[in-house]
Amino acid sequence: MSSGILFEVDNHIARVTLDRPKALNSIDPEMDAALFEAWTEINSNPDIWVAVLGAAGEKAFCAGANVSGGTEGDGRRMALGGGLTGVGGPMLTLRKPLIAAVQGYAIGGGFELAMCADIIVAADNAQFGIPETKVGIIGEAGIMHRAIRQLPHHIAMALILTGERIDAQQAERYGLVNEVVPYEKLLETAWSWADRIASASPLAVQAAKDAVLSRAGWPLDIALATRYEPIEAYANSADRIEGRAAFADKRAARWSGR
Repeated sequence: MSSGILFEVDNHIARVTLDRPKALNSIDPEMDAALFEAWTEINSNPDIWVAVLGAAGEKAFCAGANVSGGTEGDGRRMALGGGLTGVGGPMLTLRKPLIAAVQGYAIGGGFELAMCADIIVAADNAQFGIPETKVGIIGEAGIMHRAIRQLPHHIAMALILTGERIDAQQAERYGLVNEVVPYEKLLETAWSWADRIASASPLAVQAAKDAVLSRAGWPLDIALATRYEPIEAYANSADRIEGRAAFADKRAARWSGR
């Protein structure tokens, strides 16, 4: 794995850590390439069921980016955040559940990276902001499109138009984050969420995520009428057989992710 992040896997859970604390974990080209490698490994490795994205240091999760449309080692363009955000290049879709553990500043591209997660746990010192208008820089506006979809309309517009921030407690009240905890318990809490997800059938979880997100912007009748290949494939998986056997035997399932 390239430098700029730390990557480890433990008990089916991948931990990705932004590791440039002196630069407030801002995303540079090297980190972008490392994140691309991490997401690619998480997607392709059947023994990874959940991912947790965190950051080194107490001051910032990620204070944005000093790169727009970085390049991978072979010269291909990628979107910001290793492809995850869809800003500046092709978007990489993470098939596994992603939990973001956010502390300190999550602003600009860092805020957008957090919004790419399925679940956000925030430390009580977290601050979320969209500073583009305040500093007079408007580029590819992915963060604004995400904010208007993940926050109440008037809250998102206030953030976008003023460049001001909201704190962790406000973010929880507006439904942006799932839980706010003291900084000292941030990673423990994020890991607890990951453990809870990993206790479910990994293939069922991945199929559910694909179905929900692939039709999130479509009318309900179309979403209901859609055939979802991962769900259909799950019907013939070893995990589905194990799930039914575990239910009949009144025991905990032993998932294989296959």
